[in-house]
Parts: sequence; C-alpha cells; structure tokens
Amino acid sequence: MGWKAAEKLVRHWKILRGDNVMIIRGKDKGETGLIKRVIRSQNRVIVDGKNLVKKHIKQGEGHEGGIFTVEAPIHVSNIQVVDPVTGKPCKVGTRYLEDGTKVRVSRGIGASGSIIPRPEILKIRTTPRPTAAGPKDTPMDLVLEKTYDAKSGKGMPDL
Repeated sequence: MGWKAAEKLVRHWKILRGDNVMIIRGKDKGETGLIKRVIRSQNRVIVDGKNLVKKHIKQGEGHEGGIFTVEAPIHVSNIQVVDPVTGKPCKVGTRYLEDGTKVRVSRGIGASGSIIPRPEILKIRTTPRPTAAGPKDTPMDLVLEKTYDAKSGKGMPDL
C-alpha cells in the first residue's frame, strides 16, 4: 500500500463484524446481509453471501483446483448499517446513556434515533483462553509470595 492509500484509511470504524448492513452501491445494491469480516487495512468488509465472484484456482498439493464462487470485499463507503426500527440504511452515531455507557445510535434522514445493539458474535472469543498453566506461566506460589513489607522496609534494594 502506498502512502496516499494509507492517508485515506478510516480512523474511527463505526461498522462492526456481525452488523446488519445494506449495500447502497454496486451489483448487489439494495440487498442486506451480515458482515462476515472487516479488513481495516483496505477499508473493506466482506458481507455474507453478497458480492459473489468466480475465482479460478489452480490445483496444487493438498487441494483441488477449479472455478469457485467466493465473496469479494466491498468498500466501506458502499454499505450502510440498517436501522433496527425502520429497516432503512442509516448513519451511525454515538451517545452516552444516563448511567455512562457508550452506545451506537442510528442517525440521518429518516432514521429513528434508536440504539443499534452491539453484535452478539463479538462477545464470543475466536481463541479460547487457556485453562491449564503452560510452561512459560509463573507458578502460583511465586505469584502470591510477599517480597516487600512497607512497615519494616524488608525487600528494598540496598542503594
């Protein structure tokens, strides 16, 4: 990527994986779908089952060749989040509720101003946290060992 392209990267993403979006330009204009993947380095997203293209793949070791239908990335400027109340495309803004939590809201012409919920898929970890201690983990007895006492000054280095 050249420096001109890097200048135009979206800095504050308002579209998340799992959002329900409508395609506003291109061959699938007017269709809705869920975002499968966000490619921030290219300002593009992959929408589930949309923008399908034929890909010719050469046969190699371990896989078969042929012509496959795959989802191509769509530029982020060609999609908009669907308003959960009206079902129309809208812009995304942020608001703070009375209790201080930050939420996304629909805004723009014809938008209801309702809260856009955070997608459930983001709450699921892609790689689960390890439950057993690994070879590089510090043992619990060393972690819980008290090495400094503030009252007596025990544990302070001799300067």
